[in-house]
Amino acid sequence: MPVLVSILISVVPTFFFALIIYWIDRYEKEPVKLLLGVFVWGALVAAGGAFIINTVLGVGVYLVTGSENLTDLFTGSIIAPLVEEGLKGLAVLIVFIFAYKEFDTLLDGIVYAGIAALGFAAVENAYYIYNYGWLENGWRGIRQLAFIRIILVGWQHPYYTAFTGIGLALARRTPNWFLKILSALGGYAVAVFTHSLHNTLAHFLNGLGGLVLGSLVDWAQIFLMMGFIAFVVYLDKKRIMVYLKDEMENGYITPQQYQIACSAVRQTGARFHALLHGKYRLTNRFYQACAELAQKKEQWEKFGEERGNAEALKAHQMEVHRLAQQLGAPPRAIEADSSPLNGS
Repeated sequence: MPVLVSILISVVPTFFFALIIYWIDRYEKEPVKLLLGVFVWGALVAAGGAFIINTVLGVGVYLVTGSENLTDLFTGSIIAPLVEEGLKGLAVLIVFIFAYKEFDTLLDGIVYAGIAALGFAAVENAYYIYNYGWLENGWRGIRQLAFIRIILVGWQHPYYTAFTGIGLALARRTPNWFLKILSALGGYAVAVFTHSLHNTLAHFLNGLGGLVLGSLVDWAQIFLMMGFIAFVVYLDKKRIMVYLKDEMENGYITPQQYQIACSAVRQTGARFHALLHGKYRLTNRFYQACAELAQKKEQWEKFGEERGNAEALKAHQMEVHRLAQQLGAPPRAIEADSSPLNGS
């Protein structure tokens, strides 16, 4: 029973956190299959691999130093951040390489990284709650560890790994290979640093006072990340406003459709209205396609013909025009030789 309780306490809140991350991606949702894939990677590959590697390297440190305190410090401050952020980051890197067309914006990097980290956290939390909660202090220990692992530091792993996602997203947005590598490694380095900082403070700050101080430092960083995410969501909105405008001006989508596409709040209302009238799937796909079209236009403008951008852009345009007509826009044919950056 304690094992099952530990698992449920860890997994259920994690799915709630994952829904929050999914909700944050307001304009262009990432494929659920990819999100599920990185979550499973985090839970099985990253968490399992980290446990084995951390344990083996920790034993090695102890054999060299003969000190449990130094072993705990070295493992927590150096080994664990390097290993865990590397394994979690691999999930994001795999998406970056093999699902390149689904990795378009800064928010995409944060979303994939956050979901992978939540998979890792679900397993790690269950391990800590059972081993250091139940086995040491019974049900009281489970309650205490659950509060610490879920409430106080529940967002820590997504916060660390988000920097790896941001680094890869920045790499996605530059054609320069040196800058791509620098951005990816830089994001990973910041992820390792923030993880190491938390673990180091946790090692030296003891008692209730240390827990409070450590939590204040952690949550200050998380709130800064929330502010950055809000700014990135704003950039997504501006992208749609800029790159979808010509579709409206050329009559392919209506002004109302354009206004709704540029507003997450209005999209929510439009989807709810569509749900009541049996057009949810059509409406949902239309506004998703609008965001994808805006992204492809921006990529064409910045990178030109990169991995079939022109063909992909044209396909997105035609889909948006077709769906717009089904939702009430006046019929209008798209010219076969039209410019990828033009709605006419």
